[in-house]
Amino acid sequence: MGTARGMETRLVPEAGFGLRLVDVGPLKNVSLVTRLRTAWDLPRSLFACLRLIREFKPDVVFGVGGYASGPGMAAALLQRVPTMAFEPNAMPGLANRIVGKHVQAAAVNFPAAVRWFRNAEVTGIPVRPEFFVLKAPSQTAPRLLVFGGSQGARLFNTTLPRIARGLLDAVPGLTILHQSGVRHIAATQADYEASGADPARWEVRAFLDDMPVHFAEASLVMARSGASTVAELAAAGKPALLVPFAAAADDHQLRNAEEMVKAGAAVMLTERELPDPNRLFSSLRDLLLSPERLAAMAAAAQTQAKPGAAERIADRLASLAGAR
Repeated sequence: MGTARGMETRLVPEAGFGLRLVDVGPLKNVSLVTRLRTAWDLPRSLFACLRLIREFKPDVVFGVGGYASGPGMAAALLQRVPTMAFEPNAMPGLANRIVGKHVQAAAVNFPAAVRWFRNAEVTGIPVRPEFFVLKAPSQTAPRLLVFGGSQGARLFNTTLPRIARGLLDAVPGLTILHQSGVRHIAATQADYEASGADPARWEVRAFLDDMPVHFAEASLVMARSGASTVAELAAAGKPALLVPFAAAADDHQLRNAEEMVKAGAAVMLTERELPDPNRLFSSLRDLLLSPERLAAMAAAAQTQAKPGAAERIADRLASLAGAR
């Protein structure tokens, strides 16, 4: 089950699985009109999920916390179908917080999320195997990888060019690879050019296809702190400067970043701190000029890695289905 606004409308059919859509939207960090519309849709979506479960007769229902997960998991619980919740963030979303104590099992990425669920196990997030076996960098000079997700991060795009020249001057041999997102590439490139930074030492791309390769070459990664990004950093053993997305629901990106900082794997700057060029410049410079500190952060990141997450989650689901 999913919603028309999610990426599942493309990915699930492409993978060869059936998809049923539920008409339900967000309740957090949205306007009053949107919240009222969602509240109006919830009863209908719950009845739609009840009908689907009676029709499909599942042995187990797996909820991943999206918009459709709330009514879907509630319908499963009402019909006494074994349910399992998946929570990738340190702070669970609203749907998972509501059903967490009623499910038969849960898989979480951060130990901090365990308290919200019944019968929870820290399994980690499924991460592509390539992140666990990165090749050694092809060069010894420091390299900074900057990315804000597939769409880029406008705050990164406007802030990094302002300090690029000074940072390249301060860190011998440094190169920068900056992923801007398709919509912002022209403006970001123009800002780097206007900065006077050596064009041979920086590159802006709209999108990065092979992230494990770029992770392998990076000495330091500057990124958001979504669950998938944090899991990939841990799997790759890469030190990071994390900037949580301030508008993320329930501040889950902030909580994710705090967990990585607590582990010694990352340094965090908030969105409020980032526009201060001196703060960002000194944070990046100090990290890039300290190979020993970067090595310690990399080792700490690896302690947060959880290989085999997909298999452990699948085993728990199979066990619930077998018990049924």
